[in-house]
Amino acid sequence: MTSPLTAAPTAATQERWSPRLWGTLLVLCAAMFLDALDVSMVGVALPSIATDLGLSTATLQWIVSGYILGYGGLLLLGGRAADLLGRRRVFLIALAVFALASLLGGLVDSGPLLIASRFIKGLSAAFTAPAGLSIITTTFKEGPERNRALSIYTTCAATGFSMGLVLSGLLTELSWRWTMLLPAPVALIALVFALRLIPHSPREDSSGGYDLPGAVTGTAAMLLLVFTVVQAPEVGWTSARTLLSFLVAAALLVTFVLVERRSASPLVRLGVLRSGSQVRAQLGAAAFFGSYVAFQFIVTQYMQSLLGWSALQTALAFLPAGVLVALSSTKIGAVVDRFGTPRVIAVGFTLLVVAYALFLRISLTPQYAAVILPSMLLLGAACALVFPSLNIQATNGVDDREQGMVSGLLNTSIQVGGALFLAVVTAVITADGEASPSPQATLDSFRPGLAVVAVIALAGLLITLPGLRRKRAGTTESVVVARSAPAGTEGTANTAGSADTAGAAATARSARTADSTGSTSTPDSTGSTDTPDSTGSTTTDTAESVAKVAVRD
Repeated sequence: MTSPLTAAPTAATQERWSPRLWGTLLVLCAAMFLDALDVSMVGVALPSIATDLGLSTATLQWIVSGYILGYGGLLLLGGRAADLLGRRRVFLIALAVFALASLLGGLVDSGPLLIASRFIKGLSAAFTAPAGLSIITTTFKEGPERNRALSIYTTCAATGFSMGLVLSGLLTELSWRWTMLLPAPVALIALVFALRLIPHSPREDSSGGYDLPGAVTGTAAMLLLVFTVVQAPEVGWTSARTLLSFLVAAALLVTFVLVERRSASPLVRLGVLRSGSQVRAQLGAAAFFGSYVAFQFIVTQYMQSLLGWSALQTALAFLPAGVLVALSSTKIGAVVDRFGTPRVIAVGFTLLVVAYALFLRISLTPQYAAVILPSMLLLGAACALVFPSLNIQATNGVDDREQGMVSGLLNTSIQVGGALFLAVVTAVITADGEASPSPQATLDSFRPGLAVVAVIALAGLLITLPGLRRKRAGTTESVVVARSAPAGTEGTANTAGSADTAGAAATARSARTADSTGSTSTPDSTGSTDTPDSTGSTTTDTAESVAKVAVRD
């Protein structure tokens, strides 16, 4: 790792990874690949499932929504469980459940059982995803080494999503059941290697007790929020049921925040959100994935419904984006080391906006070379830049004992963003409500949806801009956030002011900092440095109140 005044390390000078370290990373990549693969494969198989099991359209959508509900609703709990119960233990148990649920999904003969298996798979993924990400961030040292590992890890997720479209097109020709069964043996093989390779991790001290009220209110709030967003396009956004559900979800979230502020061992330590870079990473992740999922939905409908392409032809149209992401997997970490996450994310979101805007030129006649291929190449470049960088920015500067929590927050932002923006775009393109629209009317309904997708990506770009301005000004965002203390204690949660206040400047000078450009510097997580609190006084850190410097983006 280097300081801002020294050159970034070359590949030759970076520490070489041992075969065991590579094996650990590949096992974690396999689990993430399976999560993404499973999400994308099921979409193409839905028509065959409906025919074979005699499911209505309303029931059929729950094969997708059931997975999203389990995944998005339990990610916060999954992330914190990894910290409290041990990352290795949580990862292994959840991976085993994922394999069994995959096997069940391929053998069932009824819609309700298939939906139940999908919910269980989503639930298990809600534990494997944050546990796997936190294993990486605690196994690989912060800086170029971790950036490289995260770029490979996130690339496997993007590649799994792209490959799932192609594989589902091939497997569905045999039977939809193969799309459900395929992840089972792969997950079992990954589980065998994980037992040997995944390092043991210490549990966080739970002397303050487990935050059961926070777990109940937080999980209930996320489950109800995701459920309401998924159902809103069908029952109506302004219906009494939807509005009441949103109201109850909001009340649960408020209760959750109040519980967390008073808990001795919170499910989510709200202090991490005092970091501007953390907030930008979370909001950027929601905008990135939400725009992509909505875009893929529109493009799939356009290619299959209007152009008459088969599922396999549609999947192959997306393939250039997936190939570009795969080829860049080992390079993005070095790019982030050199330019920093804000610049890389900004460039990626710019490419994303251009890709979505270019696709507005579609017509009833396919224009592959002029419209579809350029859009897919821009999309692939954007995914390769944005997704790894968001993961790096969210996890840098975070204490090892809270990596699972932050990973759960990031994945929750991704899933809730995907569900919310997909529901919004679906409402836009179905606003006319014609029973049998003409091809031209269908095409005209897609364009407003594509415009909304481009606006969502533009919002992601705007969210990134404050980080760019701070870097150009030559300032460092230094936010000191103390670990939560038991309710009733005072002076144990201290936050430094902005970088232009005298107290924060003193902290920035005395603490070692770490940023995504590869500069060294985080204070020892158990150090006893004096840090200014919000009133300008100083308080010495203790084992119960460990200060952490959240670094510049």
